[in-house]
Amino acid sequence: MRLAWAIIAGLVLGAGIAWWLSREPAARTEAKQRRAEQAATELAREARPSLYRWRDAAGVLQITDKPPKDRPFERIDRAPDRAIEVKGDRGD
Repeated sequence: MRLAWAIIAGLVLGAGIAWWLSREPAARTEAKQRRAEQAATELAREARPSLYRWRDAAGVLQITDKPPKDRPFERIDRAPDRAIEVKGDRGD
């Protein structure tokens, strides 16, 4: 009978220790959530259509839809103007 109680106590103690070691502290969980949100924001920014402004060898300003490979450039987001509203149901 003692052996059965010792086995049960060992299993309960082992389960408690396994649970304790497998849980994550709240600070680590919050840090993971913050990094995931930052990554999602960056991915959403990269997915928006953009233009690239740069100067060629002659110093002429170029604006293209693909960034140059060998020159510094500035990214320009092409977000639609929020003041424009498009409605497909014209009442003509």
